[in-house]
Amino acid sequence: MTRPVHMEGGFAATRLGRFIDDHGYLSLEHLRDEAAADPAMFWEEMSVAVGLQWARRPDQVLDLSDGKPWPEWFVGGQLDLYDNLVGRHARRQPDKAALRCEDGDGRVTVLSYAQLDDQARRLAAGVSRLGIGAGDRIALCLPMCAEAAVLLLAAMRIGAIVVPMFSGYGVDAMTTRLLDAEAALLVCGERARRRGASIDTLAQARAAASGCPSIRGIVVVRESAEPADQDRAVRVPEIAWSQLLDGPAADAAQAAHAASAPLLLMYTSGTTGRPKGVVHTHGGFPLKAAADLLMAFDFGADDVLCWITDMGWLMGPWSIYGALQHGATVVLFDGAPDYPDAGRLWRLVRDHGVTHLGVSPTLVRLLMAAGDAALDADALAGLRVFGATGEPWNDAPWHWLYRNVGEGKRPIVNYSGGTEIGGGILASFPGLPQRACAFHGPIPGMAVEIHQEHAGPGEAIGELVLKQPFPGMTRGFWRDDARYLETYWSTYEDTWVHGDLVEIDADGYWYVRGRSDDTLKIAGKRVGPVEYESVLVGHPAVREAVAVGVPHPLKGETALCLVILAEGAASWASLRAELEASIVEQLGKPMRPGAILAVEDIPRTRNGKILRRLVRNAWLDRPCGDLSALENPEAVAVLRTLGLAAAPG
Repeated sequence: MTRPVHMEGGFAATRLGRFIDDHGYLSLEHLRDEAAADPAMFWEEMSVAVGLQWARRPDQVLDLSDGKPWPEWFVGGQLDLYDNLVGRHARRQPDKAALRCEDGDGRVTVLSYAQLDDQARRLAAGVSRLGIGAGDRIALCLPMCAEAAVLLLAAMRIGAIVVPMFSGYGVDAMTTRLLDAEAALLVCGERARRRGASIDTLAQARAAASGCPSIRGIVVVRESAEPADQDRAVRVPEIAWSQLLDGPAADAAQAAHAASAPLLLMYTSGTTGRPKGVVHTHGGFPLKAAADLLMAFDFGADDVLCWITDMGWLMGPWSIYGALQHGATVVLFDGAPDYPDAGRLWRLVRDHGVTHLGVSPTLVRLLMAAGDAALDADALAGLRVFGATGEPWNDAPWHWLYRNVGEGKRPIVNYSGGTEIGGGILASFPGLPQRACAFHGPIPGMAVEIHQEHAGPGEAIGELVLKQPFPGMTRGFWRDDARYLETYWSTYEDTWVHGDLVEIDADGYWYVRGRSDDTLKIAGKRVGPVEYESVLVGHPAVREAVAVGVPHPLKGETALCLVILAEGAASWASLRAELEASIVEQLGKPMRPGAILAVEDIPRTRNGKILRRLVRNAWLDRPCGDLSALENPEAVAVLRTLGLAAAPG
């Protein structure tokens, strides 16, 4: 068993430690218990702790008259969220950097709070002149750039609902979301760059918008002067971003809105079914993001946050709303963290003074494969905390990040939740002893239980469920209440079933073993795919691995393991036998995989997340659903071909 790692400093000195002391709680566990028993009390305290200011104070913090799936938070309250995130900071510290942005070519844009305030007000006025107002949906298809943040802020000012979309979506994926949201406006860039390649994103936006009758216009962020394009027959008019900023920064509408007013419509996609529209509110998502930053990341006004993500994923808007609520600085990076070389990410940290860096385990494995030569201790001198989300860890990359990059003194905040959560459920906390790949437990305010109804004999693993509502919780699915109730509330009464399998060890450390429907059941025992993957990537010849369960005529199910080999790996025949022997030695003979295959690539999203259900469905030649979020959809076709070749008969 890996021993806990003791961090420098102490938990009592962190912001969460001080919150516990200031409010008279006896311990972190006591705070969790009290927050679960009285969520209204806790979230009122937390709203004060993150500095949330009300235009009209709520009459009631929480109303459960319609049941736990439909909580009404901050009843009667009105929130000028724009002033919370920008206006008040611009008045107090106008010259402080609010946004620091770097694109793939290394160009840097810095906006102070005063500049951000001016641009967002001008854009709000310009968008209002187009006839867009409260409740209208604005689709955002921009990378991690200053314009994306300005749009989020301008929309909240006039009460419009932003629909963030992955900046790499193709036409079909964009059209599906535009139609479902009935978007009135689409904001996009002229071109996008990825690893030196240029993509005509405007052409894709035009094609998507042409199939959506509700779209009134396309706002284009151009790299240069608007080209003459007058002869092109268009149904949807186009407006230059710069044109919307040309007008006065007048108040287009009252910036205060009901706490329950919709703020974001974020689509999540799985391997089956149409994308789900997750609805977040003015009084919910920003509070949850700011609270998680305070509690789980020890983050405050003097810090600088950079999360390697996309504006279409949760952590893009989460970073902006959460960090700006604290009056801190956000670094937006639109580029590949290992391009043009493996030192790009560490230079980004140095050049922008990043104190909190968010990564995925997949990204860490990629950087680890490049070796330590790109590391620069001086460049990381100001870095205090790592954040990690998106998937479970393996031991080797966790230890590499902690020891080689973090020098044994920077905590890795393991953070697990989801788009529907508006942030995290479980976390590890700075100042507490860390254990590799583990969580310290639930974030206060998340009333977590582990249901072991389907666990086998002697198993300490179960389904993660939530027993109380919280402000970051989605306000249903967009125009699909039945699907929302079926997805989360249909298994147990008044209980949110999240779909994660969780294990707690003898020392109280928590581990996410994967999605419950990703779990393998072999020889009567449930095993998480990460257990296979950890053994495989622990071998120096393996750069990355994924394990999924596939049917077996005798066992019912067996493990299919796919590996990407490191450069210079030994002959595959001997290496495969060695890997299989390692699995048998560490997991037991019954866990011997049905097959281990070396592949060139594994299907992954742009932020590095591997969808195991997609891997399984491709191998079994089953429908794979929406592939639009994948960076490498061609890998799906390769898996399908391999699976068909391996099928009996």
